[in-house]
Amino acid sequence: MMMNAIYKSAGALAALLLAPAAGAALVTFEAAGANPAAITATRDAFRAAVGGDRREINWDGVPDTLADPNLLPGNFFNANSPRGAVFSTPGTGFLVSANAGGATPTLFGFPLDFQTFTAQRLFTAVGSNITDVTFFVPGTAIAATTSAFAAIFVDVEVAGLTKMEFFDPSNSLIFSRDVLVGGNQGLSFLGAVANAGEKVARVRLTSGANTITSNGNLGNPSDDVVVMDDFLYAEPSQVVPEPSSLALAGLGLLCGLGWMRRRRPGA
Repeated sequence: MMMNAIYKSAGALAALLLAPAAGAALVTFEAAGANPAAITATRDAFRAAVGGDRREINWDGVPDTLADPNLLPGNFFNANSPRGAVFSTPGTGFLVSANAGGATPTLFGFPLDFQTFTAQRLFTAVGSNITDVTFFVPGTAIAATTSAFAAIFVDVEVAGLTKMEFFDPSNSLIFSRDVLVGGNQGLSFLGAVANAGEKVARVRLTSGANTITSNGNLGNPSDDVVVMDDFLYAEPSQVVPEPSSLALAGLGLLCGLGWMRRRRPGA
C-alpha cells in the first residue's frame, strides 16, 4: 500500500506540473508607412505597454571602427555596451551603416532604397537574411528571457518575405508574424508583448529574400532587400527552471524513495 501511495503521489505531481499553462496570444503592435511619422505612434504604444523597464538599440552609439566597412561583433550589445542581446547569423557577420562625412557611403550604399527611423545608422546581417537575437542578463553569460520585443524594418516591399519569430527557452516557436509592407524606402514596425507569462529566449528576424554582401553589393540583383533600424525589448531576466523540469526532478525523487522501500536488506 505504501508503494501504491508513492506512485499515486508521483503521478499526481507530474500531471500537475506538466499540465500546459493557459494563456492568450501575444499582443501585437504593427504599422507601416513612408516616413517615421507613420510608425511613431505604434512605437510609442509598444513602449507604453512594456513600461520603463526596457532596453533600446538604435545603433548610433556604435563607434566608426566597428561600422561599415568593418563588422560589428555579435556580442557588442552584451560585452561592449551591455544590454543583454547577442546576435548570430548563418551569414558572415553584421554591419552597422556608416555615418555621413566618412569614406564609406551611408545607408550601405543604397540611398534610393533605405532611410532611417532614428538617424543615422542602420543594421543588417551580411551574406544572410537571418538575424537571431539571444538574451542574457546584461553583461554576463547567464541565459535570460524577455517578455517583449520589437524592431523597425526598412524597405519591406514584398509581403510574406520579412517576418519575426519568438522562441521559448526549450526552442519551441511561440509567436510568428509577417512584417507589414512599407514600400520602397518605407518603414515597418512590428513588436509583440507577452500577456500570459510567455518567456522569449530567442528572436529570429528574417529580412526580405536578398542579402547585402558588402557596401553597395547585393547577393542578387532581383530579390527584395530589407535592413533594420531600432530594436526595443523588455529587460532580460534570468532563466528559471521550467515546471516540467521540477516535475521530473520530483518524480525521480519519489521513485527513488519507492525503490529504497522495496529493497530488501542484504539484496
